[in-house]
Amino acid sequence: MAEEPDPEALKRLEERIARAKGEIRPPPAGQQRLHQGELAWRMVIELVTGMAVGLAIGYGIDWALGTMPAFMVIFVLLGFAAGVRTMLATARSMRGDTAPDGDRKG
Repeated sequence: MAEEPDPEALKRLEERIARAKGEIRPPPAGQQRLHQGELAWRMVIELVTGMAVGLAIGYGIDWALGTMPAFMVIFVLLGFAAGVRTMLATARSMRGDTAPDGDRKG
């Protein structure tokens, strides 16, 4: 009736499958794959949020002290810097350039 499969051919096939599976790396555990548009919006939101928080803190200090534009400008710039830093950290984590303790691989 049916012939038995060749054990050598099966072994070669299993080795090819194992090699092919080894080349495809699954995404890290707990990290979903995001589309490029979602990543871009995430980074824009991080930047705008940093600037908005800086604006709010600066406006609050200026309102309390009566020095209207001084602290607002300073904290908006600090918020911008914080937003850029957060964006860069997000970009690094999406590429996988950081070790678990936060040091860069090199």
